[in-house]
Amino acid sequence: MASPNGDEELDEYPDGSVRLRNPNIELMDQDILYHLALGSGSHDLVSMFGDVKFVCMGGTPKRVEQFAFYIMQEIGHKLPAGTTLLDISQFSYRYSMYKVGPVLSISHGMGIPSVGILLHEVIKLMYHAGVTDPIFFRIGTSGGINLEGGTVVISEEAVDGMLNPCFELPVLGKIVRRPAKLDKGLIKELLALRDPEDPYDTVVGKTMCTMDFYEGQGRMDGAFCDFSESDKMEYLQKLQRNDIINIEMESLAFAALTHHAGIKSAVICVAIIDRLKGDQIHTPKEVLDEWQIRPQKLVSRYIKRYLHMKGRILLDDYSGSSCVKSPRRFKLVQQESESYD
Repeated sequence: MASPNGDEELDEYPDGSVRLRNPNIELMDQDILYHLALGSGSHDLVSMFGDVKFVCMGGTPKRVEQFAFYIMQEIGHKLPAGTTLLDISQFSYRYSMYKVGPVLSISHGMGIPSVGILLHEVIKLMYHAGVTDPIFFRIGTSGGINLEGGTVVISEEAVDGMLNPCFELPVLGKIVRRPAKLDKGLIKELLALRDPEDPYDTVVGKTMCTMDFYEGQGRMDGAFCDFSESDKMEYLQKLQRNDIINIEMESLAFAALTHHAGIKSAVICVAIIDRLKGDQIHTPKEVLDEWQIRPQKLVSRYIKRYLHMKGRILLDDYSGSSCVKSPRRFKLVQQESESYD
């Protein structure tokens, strides 16, 4: 187990269970997941979420809704006749959440505080639902460093604005440090699912996570700026020398909290600008929309590969190192109610 400062390695639990590092939860009559509009006593969370295998998070409600419909088509999931895909957390007014068989698609908002709050509640949701061996993905956008727009980045490590690979949080007047680690095996598996015919690159590198979109990322177009263009370029070049290839605002908390919970996780983002060439994003919306689907495609390939290997779907021309491109080349062979482990 990890120490309170996160200095030791944290292993996944041998039985695959999700366990909470908080003894107080078991003493509560009901655990209310306030921002998800769910409760351990008011909802049958085992029945509702017990078959979840993949938790896929994105920044905006629209993006996760899009991913939910996309993955539903990709894995051949069928809704009961006369029903439609609904936002499970629509009454919380904070996050959006859609369930497609073993896939939970949830918006995490913008920045470390928002994703941190969500992760606390989603990890507890997995615990109350009795989920085993879940895999968490953050799917999003980022600013690239010496990367062409549209490049997909798989994060190998998250660092803060001071280039420290840990998440620092003041708790009761003390700083708690937790390592921001992502699963190395999962990173390799995702990289192996690159398709040679993809019209873009998929790369692995370090990600810097900041607390701010403007000054914290060295942008000169915010309401405030106390540094020069040469200061900015010197800093971005320093990041490049330290093998940092993209910048965003959630990976640090995402990596640290999933690692602290013993949950396998990965961060996959598309670079929508090369920060060495500018600060503002001028790419047309239709191009940005296509770029934002690229990380979703990679995660979909992983999910389809996993379900195929578990005998949950059949892929007509599946091979171990690539992905079937057509969503019509599979069929579902198990019912949603069955376990995906």
